[in-house]
Amino acid sequence: MPSEDDLKPAKRIRLDSDEVIETFEDDTKTETKNRLCPYLDTINRQYLDFDFEKLCSVSLTRINVYACLVCGKYFQGRGTNTHAYTHSVGESHHVFLNLHTLKFYCLPDNYEIIDSSLDDIKYVLNPTFTLKHIQNLDDSTKFSRAIDGSLYLPGIVGLNNIKANDYCNVILQSLSHVAPLRDYFLREESYANIKRPPGDSVYILVQRFGELMRKLWNPRNFKAHVSPHEMLQAVVLWSRKNFQFTQQGDPIDFLSWFLNALHRALNGTKKQNSSIIYKSFLGSMRIYTRKIPPTELDDKQKRSLLATEEYQERVNDSPFLYLTCDLPPPPLFIDEFRENIIPQVNLYQLLTKFNGQTEKEYKTYKENFMKRFEITQLPPYLILYIKRFTKNTFFIEKNPTIVNFPVKNIDFGDILTSEIKAQHKNTMYDLIANIVHDGEPSKGTYRVHVLHKASGKWYEMQDLHVIDILPQMITLTEAYIQIYELKTT
Repeated sequence: MPSEDDLKPAKRIRLDSDEVIETFEDDTKTETKNRLCPYLDTINRQYLDFDFEKLCSVSLTRINVYACLVCGKYFQGRGTNTHAYTHSVGESHHVFLNLHTLKFYCLPDNYEIIDSSLDDIKYVLNPTFTLKHIQNLDDSTKFSRAIDGSLYLPGIVGLNNIKANDYCNVILQSLSHVAPLRDYFLREESYANIKRPPGDSVYILVQRFGELMRKLWNPRNFKAHVSPHEMLQAVVLWSRKNFQFTQQGDPIDFLSWFLNALHRALNGTKKQNSSIIYKSFLGSMRIYTRKIPPTELDDKQKRSLLATEEYQERVNDSPFLYLTCDLPPPPLFIDEFRENIIPQVNLYQLLTKFNGQTEKEYKTYKENFMKRFEITQLPPYLILYIKRFTKNTFFIEKNPTIVNFPVKNIDFGDILTSEIKAQHKNTMYDLIANIVHDGEPSKGTYRVHVLHKASGKWYEMQDLHVIDILPQMITLTEAYIQIYELKTT
């Protein structure tokens, strides 16, 4: 150990007029002391927003980025000649947070601040959940209070619409209320040990979704809404710009791509238990296909064709993540009051497509097929896609038919055969999320209804707007995508 004479004073920090604290350093060891900082009262928590990409606002680098806790801006570095140092001297903003190590520093004096009063800022940047907390999420009706005094329910918070990303927001909101998926992503330990091939960075999608899920359910947030900025940037990057937040997209296309991308990023295979995505949403069906002879042939030629092997019925098993329900065509003519009647159809009528008996014709440019669908396994969470849009050569048409559906105790066992129904312990489902499309086919907007399980209340969310809604009102909307949860009791 070097003697005190060999040590050289490194820094002198004046805390007030009476007290000076010194630290001594040599080449082998630095003696550090916990320091109190006189600038903690300059922190503006209402300016802090950690939802945006962690890059320097001057140099746009992602390396060694610090957040100024006075104005909320991000800057690189801590040493002299860095952007954070220049900002601290020029603006007299002294308290900074390293966004990677979660350590607090005072600049330009460059010492670490250790103070438990800053833990709330650390929690907002990186919320963590214990197993006990996660188990109680569906039982807690406790409201949280934001910095501005507004009350919010964790999990029922608005998502910022950056330009035209409401089609992504409704899917992300819906998936955040699928309990096994939510519980898995709330704990970073669940997916921290997943190994990906060198150079493969699609895993960022998993990390961003986990971060967003934790922010949505954060009980100690500074504001009652969340911006999905980093999540959407990962989506744009890994979908090769198929899904953008500057132009409207289709939620079902996004949902299909997103579930499959997450499944692959979590090292999922074709087996049902290979990822949390397949465990939650994967069902299976049997598809019966038979080819139809061309209509211009006479009966004798048709009979001879039907006897060949090519025109025999084929059976194959296929997995599914969601079921597509076809709406009946809307009426073409107006009634005697010169108004179009808004047609209605029962959900059970749409589900007869999957009872293994109803045939549906599918046309290709040279051949026609008749298909029957028979569900062989129902998933714990069933996604229904109600096909409202039809595209032709000139434009997209929207079918305005209202689907009548119960919100609770829907029995999907009615469409199963008796042998398959006997293999299922329970076939009763409850609705937990309902995505609605409003307006014209190309320009319209999306909103989502979600069930808050603990209180039993339904909430309508459209971007930043969150209101409670009566369950009777949900059935009057033009439902587009629905998520049902299997009842276990």
